[in-house]
Amino acid sequence: MLNLVVCGVGGRMGGAVVRVIQETPGAKLVAAVDRPGSPRIGKDAGELAGLGQLGVPVGDRIASELKGRPVIIDFSWPEASISYLKEATKKRWPIVIGTTGFTDKQWSQIKVLARQTRALVAPNMSVGINLLLGLLGPVAQSLGQEYDVELMEVHHRFKKDAPSGTALALGRVVAKALGRDLDRVGVFGRKGMIGERGKKEIGLSSVRAGDVVGEHTVIFGGLGERLEFIHRAQSRETFARGAVRAAQWIVGQKKGLYSMQDLLKLNTLG
Repeated sequence: MLNLVVCGVGGRMGGAVVRVIQETPGAKLVAAVDRPGSPRIGKDAGELAGLGQLGVPVGDRIASELKGRPVIIDFSWPEASISYLKEATKKRWPIVIGTTGFTDKQWSQIKVLARQTRALVAPNMSVGINLLLGLLGPVAQSLGQEYDVELMEVHHRFKKDAPSGTALALGRVVAKALGRDLDRVGVFGRKGMIGERGKKEIGLSSVRAGDVVGEHTVIFGGLGERLEFIHRAQSRETFARGAVRAAQWIVGQKKGLYSMQDLLKLNTLG
């Protein structure tokens, strides 16, 4: 039996993970965590996810008395994720993190902490997106420097970070394949008389509207033709299924930091 602790259970993704756990043979929700002071503390995690009573009350911290070695699945916010990762290293529990918006300093912390346990961190748990990450590097290399690269991401109105972690990951894969540094050539929106497009620019545009779960478009624009890759997430359950799949996989790995690329055995330049 795979015992799972869900952190960030009060969020949209946390609820989706709880629902997917219930439909996954051999998986069991043993604890649920939300932020301190949340009105959801003490309520049943199953009821919050629309499943009815599961007998798992929501707490504000990871219980220390849990038996066995459960896997933590975390979709919260960067500071909370770092604290859950620290807790995982103390307990030697594997952890899967789907949180986005980490700073460079926080990524440095993650890389150090992950050496003490087994951690899979991914800005997007979708199998389709991670397949796209594996494809874009070779495509960019084949097309070469003469094709303009533009990325557009669309998410719901409640999303706090922009561009999305997924868009940045897609941009970095393409930039590396073309021998560029996204931090130097990335253009995050345009306005006014900006002049002719720079040859090495990689454009990233963010749209926030309604309840869009997630849509990412990568455009390679050449003279006389345009190649587009589009991924649309129609339900948060697709990310939740990827997270549960990651939890099933990470228990069999050695200590270290992993990504969905490792799980799917995809060769990527990212």
